[in-house]
Amino acid sequence: MHFINAKTILTPRSMNIYRGCLHGCIYCDSRSLCYQFKHQFEDVEVKQNAPELLEDALRKKRKRCMIGTGSMGDPYIPPEKELRIMRRCLEIIERENFGATLITKSDLVLRDLDLLAEINRKTKAVLQMTLTTYDDRLCKLIEPGVCPTSKRFETLCKFRDEGIPTVVWLSPLLPFINDTVENLDGILDMCIRAKVKGIVFFGIGLTLRDGNREYFYRALDRNFPGLKEKYVRNFGQKYEAESPNSSFLIERLKRVCMENEMMLGADSIFKWIEEFPDADPLQPELF
Repeated sequence: MHFINAKTILTPRSMNIYRGCLHGCIYCDSRSLCYQFKHQFEDVEVKQNAPELLEDALRKKRKRCMIGTGSMGDPYIPPEKELRIMRRCLEIIERENFGATLITKSDLVLRDLDLLAEINRKTKAVLQMTLTTYDDRLCKLIEPGVCPTSKRFETLCKFRDEGIPTVVWLSPLLPFINDTVENLDGILDMCIRAKVKGIVFFGIGLTLRDGNREYFYRALDRNFPGLKEKYVRNFGQKYEAESPNSSFLIERLKRVCMENEMMLGADSIFKWIEEFPDADPLQPELF
């Protein structure tokens, strides 16, 4: 882990406090070479001046809006427990009457439930939680450095009880690993019981770019002997590795979401997340 003073934080409504991650998810696209990391992925870059930058940026905003984080780096990696940078950012968002949405795999977000509840009371807060498998044992193989799915489900339920809307990212379902009816039904059952607003969904499979492909294949050799060869035979150097069960699982997913009035997709959910209850102008934009 190393610390920097960043020049900017919002681009234009999202931020990433940490660059890199310690969750160790075997499928992580953020490891891809196209993102041009100049340091080891696990040597997390910490934008230590993020709260100061955020406060300055929000005060220059002409309109209040939703502020998002977590698209490229989980804001609740283990060091956040002591650093508390995300919490300081949420305090600023709450004080300035903006909204907040974040993507995480960690139950550490419960530490900040009080702040997110207050933000949601005043404007809007949305928790986005990734679920890939309902099986905690499999979870430890494909997401070894993060809390098990059962803890994430408990987190979703606690946000439900606080009246804070939640969204689940069903991504990725890995071919020949967790692309099964049993796994899909297990995750959907959790979503139904947690009363999630919607499910972000891009298909049944995963993406493999230079950088993350090699990391993924090493993990397959370590945890699923012989499976790498099956991937190579089926997908070669393709960018998208689509599950052979894709069509059937998608139809099942659509039906369950419709029956339980859960939104499904990406664009419609992102549009709903970005909707802000107060669009009154603040002052002219300075940037």
